Amino acid sequence: MTSPAAATPETGPDVEPVDTAERRSRVVLAEVLDTPLDLAAHEAAVTDRRAGAVVSFQGVVRDHDHGRGVTLLEYEGHPSAPAVLREVAEEIAADPAVYAIAVSHRIGPLEIGDVALVASVSTAHRAAAFAACARLVDEVKARLPIWKRQLFTDGAEEWVNCP
Repeated sequence: MTSPAAATPETGPDVEPVDTAERRSRVVLAEVLDTPLDLAAHEAAVTDRRAGAVVSFQGVVRDHDHGRGVTLLEYEGHPSAPAVLREVAEEIAADPAVYAIAVSHRIGPLEIGDVALVASVSTAHRAAAFAACARLVDEVKARLPIWKRQLFTDGAEEWVNCP
């Protein structure tokens, strides 16, 4: 049974999550790549005739962090990162309201304006799509073993998200 916090407007707290095989089939894309990410491809991947909502998120490299100018980011991933990304996506896909999920994270050097994370979710209604996409992004950021090296305009650098 889903917890009340995980319930969506379509399912309510008394609906069982989908089984493992169904969850896996709902994750249409889960990749860690060293090439540019394509939002349109993620949105196309989650297309479903039943879906009245597709919500997407792009995490974009910005030019500052905590008041300091940033010139470049470099992401480095643990070999388990692709499996962890799929695991997270499958957990979100357990929500019966979710029809499809596509999520990718980029590694390697990224310049200001480059896309580091793309997540797309399709559901019947917008509230469930927004909620599922937000949960997906939050869980990816919390659990994915990818670390970020920030290079600052003053020449300093800093590793972030390192355990």
